[in-house]
Amino acid sequence: MAGPSDTQDLAPGDGEAAGDGLPFRRAGRVILLDPDGRVLLMRYDDPLPNGPHWSTPGGGLEPGEDYRTGARRELAEETGWTDITLAGEIHRRTIVLRLGHGRLVRQHERLFLARTAEPGREITGVDEMHTSDGIAAWRWWSLAELESTAEKIWPEGLAGLVRTALSRGEPEEEGR
Repeated sequence: MAGPSDTQDLAPGDGEAAGDGLPFRRAGRVILLDPDGRVLLMRYDDPLPNGPHWSTPGGGLEPGEDYRTGARRELAEETGWTDITLAGEIHRRTIVLRLGHGRLVRQHERLFLARTAEPGREITGVDEMHTSDGIAAWRWWSLAELESTAEKIWPEGLAGLVRTALSRGEPEEEGR
């Protein structure tokens, strides 16, 4: 089935065309864990080529924003939470995807690990934002659920990324 594709392209400037002519976009994303080791994911019911999928909170950077700042802002916009501290970056990828029902872009993403102290923390007060951003649902997933689901999860192999990052020890938090 058609979907995003991981690539090793170098990152041109935002809006510039990559070697294949697609506009380029930078994005910051957050792999947020609760105390029970579950990961927060958002569901998008996009048309092809993306199709329905679950993804970590995050999105495109604003002009002049670095990846960490953009990831933190996107997490706050999508959850309403401003008290989350990002730890280190644990993954980078470049994918081709369709922005909502619009254009195809080549998106370079950096993913940061973070934790919340509240198990299964509820998201409230951001329904309008979810509607405008195409977020159809959200839920906390155990690593075992991520590994056994037939649903499309972005990034692919998310449970393995989390396990690898945790086995290496928590990445340092910002400011350390």
